[in-house]
Amino acid sequence: MSDAENISKVTDIINDSRIGMFTTVNDSGALVSRPLAVQDVKDDGDMWFFTSSTTSQVAHVRADPRVNVSFGKATEWVSVAGTAEVITDRRKIHDLWNQMVEAWFPDGPDTPEVVLLRVDSDSAEFWTSPGGTAATVLQWVKSKVTHNRKTVAESATVEL
Repeated sequence: MSDAENISKVTDIINDSRIGMFTTVNDSGALVSRPLAVQDVKDDGDMWFFTSSTTSQVAHVRADPRVNVSFGKATEWVSVAGTAEVITDRRKIHDLWNQMVEAWFPDGPDTPEVVLLRVDSDSAEFWTSPGGTAATVLQWVKSKVTHNRKTVAESATVEL
């Protein structure tokens, strides 16, 4: 596939999954992951998330902006590496606000601790298993019987 097709595949997987495991580096240098709902994905793979200014992910991003966000659904997965930034711009918060976010912030977009995390995506790696789960299981059985490593999966790394 071309770079444009690979980038499109990355954004499609993210949009289909919606919830990503947002990984940061804590004060001890350990990786910490938590689920966050992506609010917007740009054509270049950049992503936006709502969170509270009092969360560990905000403290981690302010100390070390390197992040990874991974998404998966059924037979497709993507891992995106980049740098994050805490955004407090009320206009942008209002622009991205939606009813789903109100579950976490019932007082609305002007809640003082509401912030955005913007991920400037550097690269992504994705994996797909065409034919779905049945094809994957069939290939696994065939590999076990024939003692040959085969794969029906497609994967690529793309710079964003």
